[in-house]
Amino acid sequence: MQMGKLKPMEVKGLAQIHTAWASTFLLYGFSSPGALGHHHTSSGLAKTGKSLSPYRQITTQSLGKDNHSSVSEFILLGFSSEPQVRMVLFTFFLLLYLMTLLGNGLIVTLIYLDTHLHTPMYFFLSVLSLVDMSYVTTTVPQMLVNLVYLRRTISWGACAAQMFIFLVLGIAECVLYAIMAYDRYMAICFPLHYTLLMSRPICIKMVTVCGSISIAGALIYTVFTMRLPYCGPYKINHFFCEVPAVLKLACADTSLNDRLDFILGFILLLVPLSFILASYVRIFASILRIHSSQGRLKSFSTCASHITVVTMFYGPAMTMYMRPGSWYDPERDKKLALFYNVVSAFLNPIIYSLRNKDVKWAFLKVLGNRGTAQ
Repeated sequence: MQMGKLKPMEVKGLAQIHTAWASTFLLYGFSSPGALGHHHTSSGLAKTGKSLSPYRQITTQSLGKDNHSSVSEFILLGFSSEPQVRMVLFTFFLLLYLMTLLGNGLIVTLIYLDTHLHTPMYFFLSVLSLVDMSYVTTTVPQMLVNLVYLRRTISWGACAAQMFIFLVLGIAECVLYAIMAYDRYMAICFPLHYTLLMSRPICIKMVTVCGSISIAGALIYTVFTMRLPYCGPYKINHFFCEVPAVLKLACADTSLNDRLDFILGFILLLVPLSFILASYVRIFASILRIHSSQGRLKSFSTCASHITVVTMFYGPAMTMYMRPGSWYDPERDKKLALFYNVVSAFLNPIIYSLRNKDVKWAFLKVLGNRGTAQ
């Protein structure tokens, strides 16, 4: 083969080899293969006072990110590490969890069995109870296991799944409270058109929209959180994988996440809360025009239950998800998460049943039917 008469494929192969060699020399800071004799070691490079080439800096950064993002599991620090304290906490949270399931399950059962409770208000209440049971089940069983066993690890996939499901249910509860406020507004301000405006198909569509919004919001939160590179030792100072606690392990700049969290918090927390407040301003104005004192008392009682639940949930949730990342306090965040995740789900059936004559009457009727059957 004569020199200078290379075939096109051979020319292309030589070009690829030359590019590979050039990239290798650039990676180690050399401007050309001839410079190899002047730079034997990295220490020699440091002595010359020359900085790394841009190619090497970019490659080093990308390699670092790959190493950091290859985390396979996290460690949930949870609560106290003292055995006696952990056993007390285990007993307390186990009883609280079982009572939450029992109370919300009872609400769902009563609404299903009693035909007098087959109204839009109780339909939304049953959905809220189902959401609450799922909400606490997302976090509390994991917390109970970690209180018993010393190995408190959670895989990357399980952490992402827990974060996503927790956010789906939390956002669904936010939107559901706004729907329940709208239902009360229609029932009190437009009583003659209530059954038409809040028919069964419309209620189902509203719950479907609620679920769609919650899935979309949770997906954005989870993707933007779990895509970041994370640094060791991968210890999450929380009892479950919540967004603010996980972000504290990120090796990258989280300012974008802070802005995104504020925007999503505004849309998913402040907008529904503003809608709830506007609904209740109109509701209270209508209640004051009711001539019957008994009618006013019944309307106020129903609304007071809803306002109590909304305050318990929205206050801690807004504090958690709408503050700057620099305000992070792990111990305070654990208490806030317990309040809007566990305590509110536990108190919901108590508040709605103790202040609601219809639910109490349905409960007594079920007990009476069982007594008669026996």
